[in-house]
Amino acid sequence: MAFLKGQIRKALSGFYYIYADGATFQTRARGNFRNRNITPLVGDEVMFESDNPTDGYLLEVYPRYNELVRPPVANVDQGVIVMSMVEPNFSYNLMDRFLVTLEDKGISPIIYLTKVDLLTGTESVSVADVKKVYEEIGYPVIAATKANDEGAVRTLEQYFPERLTVFMGQSGAGKSTLLNKISPDLQLATDEISESLGRGKHTTRHVELLPLYDGLVADTPGFSSIDFLEMETTELPKQFPEFVDASSACKFRECMHRKEPGCEVKKRVEEGTIAQTRYDDYLQFLLEIENRRPIYKKK
Repeated sequence: MAFLKGQIRKALSGFYYIYADGATFQTRARGNFRNRNITPLVGDEVMFESDNPTDGYLLEVYPRYNELVRPPVANVDQGVIVMSMVEPNFSYNLMDRFLVTLEDKGISPIIYLTKVDLLTGTESVSVADVKKVYEEIGYPVIAATKANDEGAVRTLEQYFPERLTVFMGQSGAGKSTLLNKISPDLQLATDEISESLGRGKHTTRHVELLPLYDGLVADTPGFSSIDFLEMETTELPKQFPEFVDASSACKFRECMHRKEPGCEVKKRVEEGTIAQTRYDDYLQFLLEIENRRPIYKKK
């Protein structure tokens, strides 16, 4: 049997579909993965053996540089955060949760705003406000002025080549609609906002990586709400790039930017060069992590 190297593009019913040398091989995992506490994930680079396309064995999972739980994907390069401006209303807090989670995993964020055409000008947050906060930090912000905004979609597609991309965002913000627009053959079940609940339904089942625009895109929209399950308090400030930038001028090296004297982050918040919304969210997330019940990991 030939030993081959490839990438898992789909996992379904105990089979792993591995792409290698322009072909896809259906494989099963060898039994020792469970003993070694390894779950192969879509996106993993792997070694496998196969004599024919439908009857191979997955032998080894190479070290991954990150992994997401929802959707279960490894080695992700970038995440498109889909946020609606109205219905549901834009939330800085939710946006910052997504950004912190992606930063923690080493995933580059791209912000995609939907339902911009429904803004009446009376809302508390405008597209200009959002752009000011996040573009100054260095995050790309794409605003779709209408449901089928070709220009916005084209702009987004420029980020795909040679990268593995996942989508995430608010329930009902149009993640599935956007994915369908980018790749019409996806035929994703669009998650209409269920009026009674005011939140989107979960419509996705398994994950598959689809080749799109010389890159790969996970066909499953990811999480729509986030809690910081694994992060420690000392890790949190590192997930805010503008805090990292300021912290070299803080009086204390491990400054938590809360009550410490000589804190450059607080100074910049007062000056308006760091957004108040970002700082407020940081303080809230810090409390959430501190109040989290301790997680006892099984030995």
